[in-house]
Amino acid sequence: MTFFRSIFLILCLLPAILQASPIRIKDLVEFDGVRGNDLIGYGLVVGLNGTGDGLRNAPFTEEIMTNILERLGVNVTGEQFRPKNVAAVFVTSTLPAFARVGGRIDITVSAIGDAKSLLGGTLIMTPMNAADGQIYAVAQGTIIAGGASAEGDGGGVVQGVPTSGVIPSGARVEREIDFDFGSLTTVRLALREPDFTTAGRIEQAINNKFGRAVAVMLDSGTVSLDIGATRLASPAHALGRIENILVRPERRARVVVDQRSGTIVMGEDVRISRVAVSQGNLTLRIEEAPIVVQPNPFTDGATVVVPRTNANITEEEGIGLAEIPEGTSLSEVVAGLNALGVSPRNMIDILKSIKAAGALHAEFVVH
Repeated sequence: MTFFRSIFLILCLLPAILQASPIRIKDLVEFDGVRGNDLIGYGLVVGLNGTGDGLRNAPFTEEIMTNILERLGVNVTGEQFRPKNVAAVFVTSTLPAFARVGGRIDITVSAIGDAKSLLGGTLIMTPMNAADGQIYAVAQGTIIAGGASAEGDGGGVVQGVPTSGVIPSGARVEREIDFDFGSLTTVRLALREPDFTTAGRIEQAINNKFGRAVAVMLDSGTVSLDIGATRLASPAHALGRIENILVRPERRARVVVDQRSGTIVMGEDVRISRVAVSQGNLTLRIEEAPIVVQPNPFTDGATVVVPRTNANITEEEGIGLAEIPEGTSLSEVVAGLNALGVSPRNMIDILKSIKAAGALHAEFVVH
């Protein structure tokens, strides 16, 4: 009951919050052409404290290490070496929109072999490629790992994920994305959550800002902005003018359930029809308690194991047939569900059944 009372108190405040705090357009849409590009690289981390790849199990680590040493003029052909302070890694990042040569971006480093930890390691110069195969950045630096591990002869302990880490500003941009943003005559605004009502409000807010028709709603997920009609110098000036306009978005009624943690979150527009619910638990228990029977002394008998099984079925007392009245607001829906007096995990099953019966008028999302 405490769980649902907490949800009730928090969610009942949502309508007032949403009405009092409209959201900026920049937080509701993506601007056409203003996007990042994913980068990936394959590199080597050195300086690990004996927690690197086992080269017998990760031969690709030895291969990349040999290639780097030979590029530096060190001949290791035919040499046998088994260092435990190196690890092969994938390096990933996102090149931001309008990133310029010489700029810095953050990177993520993840082990791909059997390394136990990247803590304290240093990433050697690693080229990073985009989907077109071109090199757009070069990464290098000391890794900040997100965990720790310790191991002994009889066992070990791991906290967090020590085989993955980040390097803030760890890559330098070497190539720019060829995109002439200033030549655009129209810019499309793509809604992150398509909705006709929200798109119409964005169109109206932009046109009210300029005092004339400069934006038009194309569909539930797109609003087109005419750059020429704004009478501003460039698309950048136009977006800078509209991105902070406040709009109150319309949200779909939605119930989100996380089955692993038993968390239930409901939107303010969730409605429920009048419905009756009955719920109870059935427990089946089987216990094996074999008995050992010994022969009498000084006889030719043998020891015998006699099986013995105890089986029983227990049905816990349920809630009976409880009625949930029709809810016209979130507070009434929560109050009706609280009246059932069941645990959060049982409430998930009840919500599923109510949805299947057609009485829950909301999108039901299960994770």
